Amino acid sequence: MHVLSYNKEKKKKQTRIIEQLRKTELAMKNRYLSVRDVKLNIDTHKVSVGDKTVHLTRTEFAILKLLMLNPTQVVAKTTILERISIDTPDCTESSLKVHISNLRQKLRNAGEKDYIEAVWGIGFRMVME
Repeated sequence: MHVLSYNKEKKKKQTRIIEQLRKTELAMKNRYLSVRDVKLNIDTHKVSVGDKTVHLTRTEFAILKLLMLNPTQVVAKTTILERISIDTPDCTESSLKVHISNLRQKLRNAGEKDYIEAVWGIGFRMVME
């Protein structure tokens, strides 16, 4: 009986992952990403929360894009630095904290809730609730 329960949970998790991949693939075809009420246009570099436009720096945009491409995963600080180094080579580990803090504040001001959470000792992820 325990094995059946485990398999059922595994199947549910796989279904959720496949659905998220489909959404991400569709969003990439449309050249925008969407998590909750945050929308990011990859082509125009415009970001909105609900109907409010959020003005981001190049580094903040790169961080948000990476987090939105991996909305259910915790993205390690080192991974963020590696992945955004193409767009923002001047970003360091100490400045990353400032960029993420500013990004979180801008999104919070626009939507009146938290969209990015810190996972202590690991990195950051999108808040999915």
